[in-house]
This record gives sequence, C-alpha cells and structure tokens, in this order.
Amino acid sequence: MAVLETIETQTGPQPEATIIVLHGLGADGNDFVPIAQELDLSAAGPVRFVFPHAPVIPVTINNGQRMRAWYDIVGSDLVRREDEAGLRMSLGDVEDLLAREKARGMAAGRIVLAGFSQGCAMALLAGVRHRERLAGIAGLSGYLPLAHSTAAERSDANALTPIFMGHGQYDNVVPLARGTASRGVLSELGYQVEWNAYPIAHSVCMEEIADLNRWLLKVLARA
Repeated sequence: MAVLETIETQTGPQPEATIIVLHGLGADGNDFVPIAQELDLSAAGPVRFVFPHAPVIPVTINNGQRMRAWYDIVGSDLVRREDEAGLRMSLGDVEDLLAREKARGMAAGRIVLAGFSQGCAMALLAGVRHRERLAGIAGLSGYLPLAHSTAAERSDANALTPIFMGHGQYDNVVPLARGTASRGVLSELGYQVEWNAYPIAHSVCMEEIADLNRWLLKVLARA
C-alpha cells in the first residue's frame, strides 16, 4: 500500500483519535497545520493530525499548470464536467490513509475525515462511501462531487455519521449555492448535516474554527 506523503502532529502521546485533513487545490499538507493548532481538543484526549500532500497533476482550469490537486478541474462550473477518473483515484488514496490509521490501531469510529475546498470534496466523497463508521466528516468551502452516484455508492455504515459543513457567503471559488446544493443532496439522503455560513470569501475564519472545535469535541467525546 503506497500511502501519500503526509505531515503528522500529535497533541500528546498515544493518540485516542485521528483527524485527517485534506488541503485545497494548489496547496499542500502544510496549509492547515496552523489552523489545527488553534483547536483545543484536550477533552477528547490526545489527537493525531494527518495532513497528506495531494499528487502533482496538470489542472485544466489553470492552463494545464502542474500543481497539487486531488483531481482535475475543467471549468468553473465544477460539476458539469467532473474528472471522475481523478476523483476515484484520489478516493483510493484516501482509503489507503484510512486503512493505515486502522492498521496503527485507530478504530474507524475515532477517525474524522476533513477537508477544505477540493479537500472538502474528497472528504465528502470518501466519507459517505467508507465501509466502516467514521466519527465524523467535516467539509469547509467545498461541495459533494459525483452527487449523482452517491445514493447508489454510499455505505450504510456511515448513514448516521455526523457531517459538518462550513462555507463563506462571498465565496467566489466554490459558490455558496454549490455548497447549499450539496447540503441538500446529503440531507435528502438522511445525513445529519450541521451547516454554517460565514461572512467571508473562500477562506476560514475564527468563528468557523470555533464551531468546528465544538463539533469535533461532540463527535470525539469519550464514551
């Protein structure tokens, strides 16, 4: 199993939970390390953060420039012509990351899959398809890709897994409407989606981090 290169941090020895954070287009695993450091999850016990680097591929919307991306983006519409092959390849990469955490002794029910923008898309794509119940799925400033196949491909194991979605009201990269449409699809399929919108563009704000912190403490609460 060739797992993607990652950055890892721990809030203490012998972590009791893992949060895998998938970065956005053109960034890398370093992008969300500072934001993770803003979280206080001490009530949930020691946490391992895993920040993988996406593969470097040419991205059509950026004139074919090679950069870290989970999948190609053909146009600003995002969903009309999806890179299904790329999405499914990265889905395999995310599954490998989850498998490695379980091989290290972390139960699936103590793993949160999270991401920003393209990383949000991958977290939602992989999270609802994973064959074991995860602790939670968190998506920031993104959307649900391959929405048409979600009902057929989702796993019953994650039917009740909590989902956190946050989005900027002035997002000019992934429009707010794309996020709300994804929330609608997931809600119609019966998922428990906590939705929060913020007066920001394609970014993260302190209020969102505080809301995410509260949600993470809830889904990672010790039994």
